[in-house]
Amino acid sequence: MRGVRGATTVGRNEAGQIAERTRELLQLLMDANGMRPEDVASALFTVTEDLDAQFPTVAARGLPEWKDVPLLCAREIPVPRSVGHCIRVLIHWNTDRPQAEVRHVFVRGARHLRPEWSFRVPGDEEEPVHLPGAEP
Repeated sequence: MRGVRGATTVGRNEAGQIAERTRELLQLLMDANGMRPEDVASALFTVTEDLDAQFPTVAARGLPEWKDVPLLCAREIPVPRSVGHCIRVLIHWNTDRPQAEVRHVFVRGARHLRPEWSFRVPGDEEEPVHLPGAEP
C-alpha cells in the first residue's frame, strides 16, 4: 500500500467549485499514476476552515467506481497565514509500485505547498493564493 497526496484550491466557497476541483484533482491523480478506484483502500480529504459549502467526498462519490471507496472529510488545522480555500487528499492505494514512482499532484494555489509535486493545469496561473485575514 502507498500513500498518494494531492491538493488544490478553489476561488470561492461554492459547492460547484469544490466539487469541480475535487473531481479534477482525483482525475489528475488517477491519470498520473494509472490508479484504478477498485485499488483504492480509502481516501481522507481535508478542507481549510473557509470551505463549508460542500463535502469533497460528495464529488468523489460522483466519479465512476468511487462510490464504494471509503471516504472521509476533516477540517485542516487552522495555522495562521496558511493557504486558504484549500482541498487536500491522502489516498491509500493498494499497489506494488515503489514509493519513488508514485506521482503526487499539487495544482492551482496549492502548487507552492510542495513545489516538487506541482502540476500545471489550464487556468491555474490565474488562481490566487488565499491567506486568512487577507482580502480575497
